[in-house]
Amino acid sequence: MNFDRKQVRITSWVLTGLFASFMLFDTVLHVTKEQHAVATAGELGLPADMLVVVGILEAIFLAVSLIPRTAALGAVLLTAYFGGAIAINMRVEKPLFSTVLFPIYLAFFLWGGLWLRDARVRALLPVATGT
Repeated sequence: MNFDRKQVRITSWVLTGLFASFMLFDTVLHVTKEQHAVATAGELGLPADMLVVVGILEAIFLAVSLIPRTAALGAVLLTAYFGGAIAINMRVEKPLFSTVLFPIYLAFFLWGGLWLRDARVRALLPVATGT
């Protein structure tokens, strides 16, 4: 099945846009120390003051991932960040599919959008088409 290049490009930016929208929302919650974010940080054993640092890191990594020349580096940094999120949620025994694995769901949007629009990423991570 062949897809129109325009359709692929639009799909890639839709995936990236959904990912970026969620991450921006999450960043704002952390930087503003929204009540729910503070409560969740407490459950995870993090001091509320760390929320600002986490939010700033999210913003930096997101910005790096949205700049075409540095998008792959940003995706790697965000993947590392997601690994930490998975580990800290596993440590406190949060629900697996709704909480612990949520960063992996986000990573599919991040890497999927990048894979669709960047030939270098497709060369690095080839996907068999079954033909």
